[in-house]
Amino acid sequence: MSGPLRFTYDEPAAACDVTSSFPWARSIIAFSHNYVADAPGPAAEGAVVGRFATRDHYEPVRAVARSLCERLTAAGRRSATLIDDNRLVDRAAAARSGVGWTGKSTMVLSPGHGPWLLLGSVVTDAALAATGPLRRDCGACDACARACPTGAIGPGGLDARRCVAAWLQAPGAIPRWIRPHVGRRVYGCDDCLASCPPGARALQAAPADPLNLPFADLLGLTDAQLLDRFAWWYVPRRDGRFIRRNLLVAAANSGEDGAAAAIEEHLRHRSSLIRGHAAWATARSLGAGARDILLAALEAETVKAPIEELEHALLMVEAPRRPGVRRSDGR
Repeated sequence: MSGPLRFTYDEPAAACDVTSSFPWARSIIAFSHNYVADAPGPAAEGAVVGRFATRDHYEPVRAVARSLCERLTAAGRRSATLIDDNRLVDRAAAARSGVGWTGKSTMVLSPGHGPWLLLGSVVTDAALAATGPLRRDCGACDACARACPTGAIGPGGLDARRCVAAWLQAPGAIPRWIRPHVGRRVYGCDDCLASCPPGARALQAAPADPLNLPFADLLGLTDAQLLDRFAWWYVPRRDGRFIRRNLLVAAANSGEDGAAAAIEEHLRHRSSLIRGHAAWATARSLGAGARDILLAALEAETVKAPIEELEHALLMVEAPRRPGVRRSDGR
C-alpha cells in the first residue's frame, strides 16, 4: 500500500528503531506545530498547493528543535534533530507520546488543531520521563474517507497507490487514470484535512487572502526558476521537470483561458516526459480541437513513451465519435 511513497518505507528496520541510527539514544522528544494560521488557501483559478507547502512552514519546527538541542547540550546531554527524516516514523512517535492520535487518514490529529500539524522530533541520551498516548480516536467519523477524491482511505489505512499527493511527489509519469482526479493540484492535497471535524476551528484562523498561482505564469518559468520558486518542496532528484509535469496535468484539468496555449508549447519540449504529459494535457484542454495539433506532434515524435501518449491523446479526442471505444483514463 505504500506505492510511490518511499521515505521511511525504504528502510523500515531503521525508521522503526531510532537506536539503529543513534545507539546512544534513550528518549525521543516529540512535538508539533500548527501551521494553518499562516497558510493561505487556493484562489478560485490557477494552481492549488497544499497549505503545508505554501511556504517553508517547517522553519518554526526547526527553531523549536534547535532550542531543545541547545538546552540539552547545556545540560551535558547529546541530541540530534529528526524532522521529516527517513530515520524515524515520526507519526508513530508523536502518537505514542501523546502529541495526538492517529486518525483514519493516518494523519496525527490533536485536540483543537486536528490534522493541521507538522511534526518534529529530537533524540537524546537523556533518560526523560515518558508520556503516554491520548485516549482518543476518530470513533465513527469517516469524513476524510468520504472526502478523498480517489477513495485512497479505507479500513486498512491509506493506500498510497491511490493518493493524489503521493503521485505528485513521485518520479516518472503520473498514471493516466489518476490525472483527472488531480484537479488543479500541483503539490499536496488537503481534502482529507479540510474535511476533518477536529481541525475545523484551526482552519477558521487561516489567512483570508488566497494564494494566486496562474498556470500560464508558472509554465513560462524555466525548470531552475520553478525549483527556486518552490525551494522548500520535496522534488525527486531536484528535477524541475516533475513540477512542470504536475503543472501540465493541473492546467489541463482547470479548463482555464490561457492555459491551453502554454500547454501546447510543451509538445516541443526537450524532455520526452514533458512532451508525453503535454500530449494528454492538450487533449484534455482542447478536446476535439486538439486533433490536428496532436497529429502534427505525432508525425514529428521519435521517442516511444511520448508516441504512446500522443496515440492515447488522439483516442481521447476521437473516442466520443467511435462507439464501443473506452478511454483508459475512464473519461
